[in-house]
Amino acid sequence: MTWEKLKPPEPDDPICCCECDFYPYRCCDCEDLDEVFRRWLKEKPAPPGLQTPMFGAMIENLELSMVPVLLLLPLLLRVASLHYLLGIVFLTALPGLVLWYYYATHKRKRRTLFFLTLALYSLAYMYYLFITEILPRGGVSSLQACAVTTGMILTLASLIHTKRGPGFVSAALHEAHSHRMKTAEGSAHLSAASSSGLLMTGTEPVPQKWSMCPVCKVMRPPRAGHCKTCGSCVQRLDHHCVWINSCVGRANHRSFLQTLCVFMLTSVYGISLVLRSLCPQQHLMTALFYCPGIYSQSSTALCFTCCWYSSIISAGLLYLLLSQVLNISFNVTEREVQLALRNKRGQRHLWGLIVVTGEHSRGFCQNWVEFLTMADASVSLRSNLPSLV
Repeated sequence: MTWEKLKPPEPDDPICCCECDFYPYRCCDCEDLDEVFRRWLKEKPAPPGLQTPMFGAMIENLELSMVPVLLLLPLLLRVASLHYLLGIVFLTALPGLVLWYYYATHKRKRRTLFFLTLALYSLAYMYYLFITEILPRGGVSSLQACAVTTGMILTLASLIHTKRGPGFVSAALHEAHSHRMKTAEGSAHLSAASSSGLLMTGTEPVPQKWSMCPVCKVMRPPRAGHCKTCGSCVQRLDHHCVWINSCVGRANHRSFLQTLCVFMLTSVYGISLVLRSLCPQQHLMTALFYCPGIYSQSSTALCFTCCWYSSIISAGLLYLLLSQVLNISFNVTEREVQLALRNKRGQRHLWGLIVVTGEHSRGFCQNWVEFLTMADASVSLRSNLPSLV
């Protein structure tokens, strides 16, 4: 077999199994196989007639990083519930492994479904254990079960709304802004001429400073930023959140904060119900650290381990929620915080939780009013349908 036959094909060159001389007597007519491989090499989807739309969407968004979550999470939780020492080892190593994978993914600037799959699957698995293990034990009323179910539904609904898009910057956005500025300028001139009979140039509106993105080559508004992971510019970019596999920007920042709040309330309430059911004689905070006889049954040990697992995830998201609330209170985005610290223009307060830039802040109340009333000004050709990936 010659070296020329082992060279990788060029993007436009066909590849055929008959060109390899491993088994020359098994040469086949493989035009369909050539077409599939060419589309795979070019990252093109297969023709619509070869697969159903649902199967095509699953294959297109499938990642190997989803497999460990779907297979190993229930297994590891059951192993951790066998003994409290195993639980300590697993629950101690889990945050470290997640952070390691986060930094490995963040360094390569690529999107991944690992964290979104972990969040959704953990939420579904905790709810499954709540229905199958906690409710049959008694001690949880129908109203309390409905409250947990409502929290689950609201969390998923808020997540879907967040996934609609962060507000991408497009060329049409700058055109619409220029048209509005010309209209406002003409209106100001007409009103000045009608009131004084003269055209007063001093009443012209001050235009906002738009800048050209060196990567996207589009004009973007103030406070917009380019996300290297998504490969697009986002209006009022806050950060790229790996837990939703999307950016957080002007269009979905409020729904992102709502998702965090609803999840935190549901998680804390669900953990309290589980602990009251498993350790009715113990105080709520005491039961999380000490519950006699909890490892006598596999089901109670698994639910207790899942309480600790949920508490660790809730603690991480609580830190994220707290940082978001503080940033909104000072009218600063996470991207602006990082830029201010890099350029040494920010002032740290409260052990680094607050970074004050003083550039956009107009007071606590005005900052929150601006955040709650801001609207998506994007004019995008992208689909408005939500995507969970």
